[in-house]
Amino acid sequence: MSALIDIFKAMFFGGGIRKFNPAVDIPSLAGKVILVTGANAGIGKQTAIELAQHQPAEIWIGARNVQSGNEAASEIKAVASPETIVNVVQMDLSSLASVKTAAKQVVEKTDRMDILLLNAGMMAGPPGVTEDGYEKQFATNFVGHALLLKLLTPNLLRAAQDPKGATEPRVVILSSAGHKASVLPKEGIDFSTLKTDQMHMGGMTKYCQSKLADAVYAAPIAKRYPQFTTVAINPGEVLTDLFNKGKDGGGRLMALLVAVVLPLIGKPVTEGCKNSLWSATSSEVESGRFYDPIGKTGAESENVKNGKLGERLWEWTESELNGHTL
Repeated sequence: MSALIDIFKAMFFGGGIRKFNPAVDIPSLAGKVILVTGANAGIGKQTAIELAQHQPAEIWIGARNVQSGNEAASEIKAVASPETIVNVVQMDLSSLASVKTAAKQVVEKTDRMDILLLNAGMMAGPPGVTEDGYEKQFATNFVGHALLLKLLTPNLLRAAQDPKGATEPRVVILSSAGHKASVLPKEGIDFSTLKTDQMHMGGMTKYCQSKLADAVYAAPIAKRYPQFTTVAINPGEVLTDLFNKGKDGGGRLMALLVAVVLPLIGKPVTEGCKNSLWSATSSEVESGRFYDPIGKTGAESENVKNGKLGERLWEWTESELNGHTL
């Protein structure tokens, strides 16, 4: 129950300090290339819909399910600026091979990346490991995104050399309020068991662990790549299918979140995408920071603030992804 209280407090008292209207506050994105993972549904799709209306050159929709990706593309094209090309790329973030195939398709068609939104994710569900041997939530929510970022970094660096518009290239990593929940392992991330199904943890503990990884990873990226801006964010608690899909295997905590907390304070995706949009386009964004909605700093966990776990995660990730190239 203490974990539920932690998450509820983070949801309820993490409210925004900025007003943000995507229609008028997003600058022109003319010439920019954008990729949003999980843009076939929920926050990702709404984020792509909003960005598409500001003249980007290309928007790439990363989707595990190609059919829903194509359906989302049709919705995005319906509101997009006339010059905007909307592409769908199949991407299963739980599979390193799939991520590499997707990244190759992107770099073969464009040599730049101006906004990379690492948005897709899964919550709880039955325990298991991926084809690469990682605990499946950690693989999907963190490892797959880390590889995608690694493979697209040359495109981000090229975009930094040839800026188009008012802002430098951006990487936005979606975390959650769960990154500071009391259900987390003592060390934050249980590195020694990441290549198991971590049956000693509940589904929500594994979810929060993966979201802590997302939260701490922005700082080491920002330190090593000052040419572009990298941030991690909490979008807030948003009414999407993420919670419902994770009920199986999420335990009592997930059931309480779905039945009690979300109906009280959950936001529609039109609101839930705003921290992503602000972080991707505002001139006020500082690289390496963690932002609660909208643009709020200071409420992140000590693990995020002190940077030690982020450095350890960087070293682990570099070792795990060594040799994975296009």
